[in-house]
Amino acid sequence: MTDKAALNQWYCLDPLDVVPQGDSKNILLGQPLDIHRTAQNFAVHANGQPVRHMLGFGHLWATLGRPDAGLPEIAEATEPDRRHVPCGGVMVRASGLRIVENFLDMAHFPFVHTDILGSEPHTEVLHYACEIRRDVDEVWATDCKFVQPKAALSATDAIDTRYMYRVARPLVVMLYKTCPSDPDRWDVICLFVQPLGPELCRAHAMMFLIDSTSAQRDLIGFQQVIFLQDRIILENQRPRLLPLEPRLETPTRADASSIAYRRWLKEKGFVYGTTLGPAETTSAAWRFGATLEQ
Repeated sequence: MTDKAALNQWYCLDPLDVVPQGDSKNILLGQPLDIHRTAQNFAVHANGQPVRHMLGFGHLWATLGRPDAGLPEIAEATEPDRRHVPCGGVMVRASGLRIVENFLDMAHFPFVHTDILGSEPHTEVLHYACEIRRDVDEVWATDCKFVQPKAALSATDAIDTRYMYRVARPLVVMLYKTCPSDPDRWDVICLFVQPLGPELCRAHAMMFLIDSTSAQRDLIGFQQVIFLQDRIILENQRPRLLPLEPRLETPTRADASSIAYRRWLKEKGFVYGTTLGPAETTSAAWRFGATLEQ
């Protein structure tokens, strides 16, 4: 059905607080799923067969293969003074890998998130470090800096925001950014991408924040505004699949994290949602997407 590297991953299905009691439907890698929930007990099936699943970071996760590892560790998720803010899932008609690349891209801040994450004339992406950390098998970008008019809901003035990006799994990415209320600590924003099909996915945002004053609904609303601005760009990118062949897209110096990410995917043989992988989106995935958007 797809490449083994894609099958052998854990994928986010939904925040726990939106999975109803009783029976519900979902989809993963084009495969329809049946979910049954009784209190905090879950059963997941595909074609009548049980599917491995787990709970983590306030979400339900599943796999259609046999992953070598569990979910990545996020130390900040266990800190007692952190706000846990699940932001729900947003449907995007694009490859999930495109979403991860967009998340890594700072160059679009002034033009897509104007007067929030960036503004003119502060458009330059300064040099940053990027590497594939072989000991943990993750892609990291560090020493990232950007002038942001409103780096977070709690920000009152423009600040020089510091970033670190971490791609822990092909479709699990997070950023650590300057916390406006405590500059010695990081706010953490995670994106758990659920591939419905090669060109259709849902992006589940989860935040672990140092913010004792903002209302939960306002924190969620701020993040959703940011991502819906991104969705406009993502759904107009062509091809929708992520190109892995050389020379199909020309990178710049600001794209160092994207270059490392694509190299890492190729090393893994992860081609689902790329121009090297299956190009057909199952009709089940598109039906599911249409249902969610109604």
